Amino acid sequence: MVDDSLNRTGASLLIDALQKNGINNLYGVVGIPITDLARLAELRGMKYYGFRREDSAVDAAAAAGFLTKKPGVAMTVSAPGFLNGLTALAQATKNCFPLIMISGSSERHIIDLAQGDYEGLDQYNVAKPFCKKAYRVDRAQDVGLAVARAIRTAVSGRPGGVYLDLPADTIAQLNDDLGEKNMVVYKLVDPAPLQEPSDDAINRAVNIIKQAKKPLIILGKGAAYDRTEKQVQELINKTDIPFLPMSMAKGLVPDDDKHSAAARSLSLKNADVVILIGARLNWMLSYGDAPQFNSDAKFIQLDIDATQFDSAQKISAPLQGDLTSILNKLVPALTATGYKVPSDWLDAIAQDTAKNDAKFAKRIKAGETNPEFGYYGAIEPINDYFQEHPDTYLVSEGANTLDIGRDMIGMKLPRHRLDTGTWGVMGVGMGYAIATAVETGKHVVALDGDSAFGFDGMDVETMCRYNLPITVVVINNGGIYNGVDNVVPDQLGPTTLDPTGRYDLIAKAFGGDNYYVTNYQQMKDTFATAVDSGRPSIINVQIDPSMGKESGHIGNLNPELNLKPLEEAEQKKIDEE
Repeated sequence: MVDDSLNRTGASLLIDALQKNGINNLYGVVGIPITDLARLAELRGMKYYGFRREDSAVDAAAAAGFLTKKPGVAMTVSAPGFLNGLTALAQATKNCFPLIMISGSSERHIIDLAQGDYEGLDQYNVAKPFCKKAYRVDRAQDVGLAVARAIRTAVSGRPGGVYLDLPADTIAQLNDDLGEKNMVVYKLVDPAPLQEPSDDAINRAVNIIKQAKKPLIILGKGAAYDRTEKQVQELINKTDIPFLPMSMAKGLVPDDDKHSAAARSLSLKNADVVILIGARLNWMLSYGDAPQFNSDAKFIQLDIDATQFDSAQKISAPLQGDLTSILNKLVPALTATGYKVPSDWLDAIAQDTAKNDAKFAKRIKAGETNPEFGYYGAIEPINDYFQEHPDTYLVSEGANTLDIGRDMIGMKLPRHRLDTGTWGVMGVGMGYAIATAVETGKHVVALDGDSAFGFDGMDVETMCRYNLPITVVVINNGGIYNGVDNVVPDQLGPTTLDPTGRYDLIAKAFGGDNYYVTNYQQMKDTFATAVDSGRPSIINVQIDPSMGKESGHIGNLNPELNLKPLEEAEQKKIDEE
């Protein structure tokens, strides 16, 4: 008689349930109690990608969710490993990336009586505030149902993170109830049902847009996630409404499209109707407040979640549903009216855009020869490459590196740019880059500041171990924001890092390629070679430590104290010595 006991374990049922729903990649860090679970996953045909830190693994799964519209799955060990992954779980939820984080855990009866288990923590209750939903599976027979609930929760409505708590006993537990109902794992039927808005809601929005003299579309990453590029491009091309993309929506319409409102300030301040497609009026859009926005502007918002309406401004035309279904009704309804944007609005944006482009071009040109090598000279070759090779993926994080790179690097294809997103959390670079290479099979550029790279740099070893086509570019100015913050003579400043650090040698240590550049021409000669090789590599771009301003483009969020009297007193001490 064949021993089928392995097939009846919680571990086996978990793997069967994931595979039946088309999930074949796992990202994680193994240890007690999930090591054999990962081994079994590989034996059953799944691909397991082992990381050096749990947050990077969970970030990778989140990026996989964004890129595939299926929940990425990450596994962590108990307590400390679970906590390491918790930030990434919360970030996925804030970013609306579908994710399932599965953590091994202690038995409930031990936790509830506080008996002091190995790495004991009430993970199920700890996770609840940081995800869409948390589930704990106490019986092997419930594993299939738990996976089904986790997948549906992650992808339906506003996508986000789900926590699945898997006690050690459940992993090895045999389901001895052989009834068909209690052994079932199944493929979900329509896990994220389409939701169409009402005709009244569409007509309300159309009537407002028809009256607009200066309309503006703002595209958010939700529009990229929902694959709306065809509908959005049709809407823009048929009406001439200018658009402004948020960072991860870049490429939904090519950045060089004539409707691109590169004149951001002018567009926001003067738009009389603002159409939000998969974007939220949060801090990144100044909550829709004046003076950044026209105080008399009317807002039309397309969103799957009605709780996002009126979150910061009155929404005159809320359109609830999945974005594809909304646009499939809105675009023909609007275009049937023959609406076209007045030419004077387009001319004003074009003139301001040309003025801004001219200023920007001067900075870029100066960056090629500036003896103080900086961001513009370092990033220009990257943009040149992306214009010639648009099917290359970009992952970016940092302060100045992120901000200037977003302004300089034009995107032509959707979902080809991932960055720190809604929370602005650092340390996503390596996890996002690794998952992007795995899920797409394409070349990936991870553009990091030296500070940001420090959060997850050890996963360069992961990149090299799996021989992934990722080029990491570390813009090294020796500091957080910059490397010249020494306010007290006998100690390093709080933002100071090592300006002579050779981050590229980390790649060499693990068998990757390494490059070190100190000027524009070297970067121009090096970058394409590194990416085209398809090899894991790091380019250490040594720029002047004085380059970089406080907090990049969002310095207004960093409270500034009057330190001048204390600094003058310190200088006086030096002068008197």
